[in-house]
Amino acid sequence: MIAVFVNCATILLGSLIGLLFAKKIQQKVTDAIQLACGLVSFIMGVQMSFKYQNVVYLALALILGGIVGTMLDIDGKILSFGKFLEKIFIKKSPEQEKTKNDIAETNSESFTSGRPKKNFAYAFLNASVLFCVGAMAIVGSFKAGIEHDYSIIFLKSVLDGFVSIGFAVAMGVGTAFSIIAIFLYQGALTLLSVLIAPYVSEQMLAELTGSGGALIILIGINLMGLKKVKTANYLPAVLFSVIFVLCEPVVKNLLGI
Repeated sequence: MIAVFVNCATILLGSLIGLLFAKKIQQKVTDAIQLACGLVSFIMGVQMSFKYQNVVYLALALILGGIVGTMLDIDGKILSFGKFLEKIFIKKSPEQEKTKNDIAETNSESFTSGRPKKNFAYAFLNASVLFCVGAMAIVGSFKAGIEHDYSIIFLKSVLDGFVSIGFAVAMGVGTAFSIIAIFLYQGALTLLSVLIAPYVSEQMLAELTGSGGALIILIGINLMGLKKVKTANYLPAVLFSVIFVLCEPVVKNLLGI
């Protein structure tokens, strides 16, 4: 679990550095940083998404994942959890709360015409998705749990730390609280690695990377203000990618292929 703690620590440190910078720079500079973060996320997502091996799996995973996620309103539930965390850890006066609600209403109305302003729950959601999806989180956790090889997670920690600086400047303190999701997700993968590892193939990692990349593209679209997308509603796509790969040998045997 040491690798998980290191990853959480670097993100927390990066977030704190970003928050310190955010207090000293003008809003137009913050907007520029947010646009840059969105562009980098978009480029990362495109690079990852092209690592799929079967485009049919990718298409079906995103379509079915989007349907299931929308029906379950995963995005709304994660945002609600983010708001719950904000109420617990971020104490505000009644005047500040009223101002925050007014800003939230304004953001909701004008999101499609510009990039969203700082929002705790929004930052928590996007940072959690960004830091959790991707092959490095999965492979790194498996290597840490089975081989006690922390090199991949340590590399991921350094990258996440730098990214969290930009995210914290652009979106605020909610970025730091993404360590809760990371601790639970990567911690579970590390502890269950011995049981899960036999089922993880190169094809599965490729399909997971592809669907995870698509989610990161959606984060980039959101940060750049191109369109309001409920990114977390597509999280089930990652699960569908796993299901398709696991079921492929069974289907081939039934069809005699």
